[in-house]
Amino acid sequence: MSPFFAPSRPILEKPATHTDALKARIDPARVPQHVAIIMDGNGRWAEQHGEERIVGHMNGVRGVREALTGASEIGVKHLTLYAFSTENWHRPPAEVDALMDLLVRTVVNEIDELHQNSVRLHAIGDIASLPGACRDTLQQAIERTAANTRIALTLALSYSARWELVRMAKAIAEEAKSGALDPAAIDERTVADHLTTRGMPDPELLIRTSGEQRISNFLLWQIAYAELWFTPVLWPDFRKEHLFQAVLDYQGRERRFGMTSQQVSA
Repeated sequence: MSPFFAPSRPILEKPATHTDALKARIDPARVPQHVAIIMDGNGRWAEQHGEERIVGHMNGVRGVREALTGASEIGVKHLTLYAFSTENWHRPPAEVDALMDLLVRTVVNEIDELHQNSVRLHAIGDIASLPGACRDTLQQAIERTAANTRIALTLALSYSARWELVRMAKAIAEEAKSGALDPAAIDERTVADHLTTRGMPDPELLIRTSGEQRISNFLLWQIAYAELWFTPVLWPDFRKEHLFQAVLDYQGRERRFGMTSQQVSA
């Protein structure tokens, strides 16, 4: 996964007319309200360019900017990015330290622009496990953008779905034990209200870059009915046009939620 990182090097992109043409084909009435992305491929991008892995992470910020800009342009209200998993803590300490440092510097560098564009920053995951400087910087940015309404950008940091589900189960068990919750009353809404994404709609579209076709412990409860879209593009090369392609593919699918096509049509 790739954190929300520092300024990237210039990369050649296709003519804007191609991206504009894709955008024009999108039906504004059927844009997914919540798009989640597993940002993958920074390390491979760096290897292909003869660079250290951290350089790939640094270049990944352009993918974040493109995804956020594109999502805002077509009316997506929630964009959730898998930035750092609980499993990523097992990476070499030097790489983890560098990622945490870049995270702090990037939030500081980007916060003014995010605020000016009415982006509301949010974070999910075991935030307490982040270094103090990361937590403090992140919290300041979250508080500063709390009233913004154009789009919510959620960073999944030190996050994994299994961690989240264990956390949810413990919280519900404690409430039931104390008598605050009747076990017989536990339902899907009870579970959803105890997840880190409480108050957010479930993702309708999940994108993964780099050609890998797996979920990697991300939002397992929330993506029960999400449409999945995989692309071989490495995250530092992700552009608005790729987001628009994913949305167009999403709009071409029939979302039945267990019903028949005839029922959906009716």
